[in-house]
Amino acid sequence: MNFMNLNQAAHGDREFGFIGSRLRLNRKVVVGHWQDGDVQASIGAWTRVACAWADWQGAKIARFGDNMREVAVTEGDKVEAQIQLGYDVYGYGVGDLVTVVNEASNAEIQDMMAAYLYEYDVVPDLQPGGQRHDSLIEGARIEVGLRNFLEAGNFKAFTTTFEDLHGLAQLPGLAVQRLMRDGYGFGAEGDWKTSALVRAMKVMSAGLKGGVSFMEDYTYHFSSTGDKVLGAHMLEICESIASSKPRLEILPLSIGGKADPLRLIFDANTGPAIGASIVDMGRRFRIVANIMDVVPTDEPLPNLPVARALWLPRPNLKVAAAAWIHAGGAHHTSFSYAVTAEHLRDFAEIAGIEFLLIDEHTCVEEFKQDLRWNDLYYRMANVP
Repeated sequence: MNFMNLNQAAHGDREFGFIGSRLRLNRKVVVGHWQDGDVQASIGAWTRVACAWADWQGAKIARFGDNMREVAVTEGDKVEAQIQLGYDVYGYGVGDLVTVVNEASNAEIQDMMAAYLYEYDVVPDLQPGGQRHDSLIEGARIEVGLRNFLEAGNFKAFTTTFEDLHGLAQLPGLAVQRLMRDGYGFGAEGDWKTSALVRAMKVMSAGLKGGVSFMEDYTYHFSSTGDKVLGAHMLEICESIASSKPRLEILPLSIGGKADPLRLIFDANTGPAIGASIVDMGRRFRIVANIMDVVPTDEPLPNLPVARALWLPRPNLKVAAAAWIHAGGAHHTSFSYAVTAEHLRDFAEIAGIEFLLIDEHTCVEEFKQDLRWNDLYYRMANVP
């Protein structure tokens, strides 16, 4: 019997399944022969998710400033996040960062600028001898300082805000893009929940092709030829999703009231992707995800001064946007070509987070009914 319980799936797996059900344990069930590709893929997805969950335990997030303009959806219960999700959010005044930025050595700054010139197509004005080369120096100083701050504090993610830039010459744009590329989570405007999710999805996707980035639904394009979403942000889109070598430019940014910031500009790769938002519903955390198809832009966008992605949300923009709004999804997301709905669903199961998926099968009325049933479940389950 011991052999049967441990080795015979038809008997032992059902025994283990009963024990897990009796104990009310969340778990993933994968059925099939261990050599089948789909079985290995499902186990592999869970393994990646387990790594992301382990990475959250005891993780530190640096939050420079508060949430911007009193936006509700970028806030949340940090104490509950620490209890349930395992990571801590540490608040800092931007002056704490400025001190470290000002301590950046000339050698560190020169090494950073050399990396810029080697890795990117740098516009002539920023190159040595260019009229705005001093801005490149300042951007490098900010990145050196931000990196040193995060490394010294053993942080895995961070946030910034346009409203709190005292002592910084320019808003960190290029620095944020490069830190995300190197695995840090990021959330703009004080959005610590999104920064944690970006970090988790970075861990899930390690070694996979496609990349992960902070993202925002920048604007909607309603057209008789097909409704689309332009995804971008003021500055901070990760180069891991770029389709070609990024261009390093300096352009005006009226918000923030500081000097023109550096930023990498590029078009994102095309193909299937997913965008996910995590929100605090008061009694629980909720992940809302939408599967999308990233497509080429209809024409070049020379006057759009940011990195960007253009996509068709599934099943279409009208249904996807309505379902997203009914679910209370945020305007910030973590975006990826490598992470799938299976990864996020498994992650939500481990973390005890409600998970809602918007895809090609979504119907708004059925989705609203799911929201009602979920609310009832979480109340009856006495979830704190």
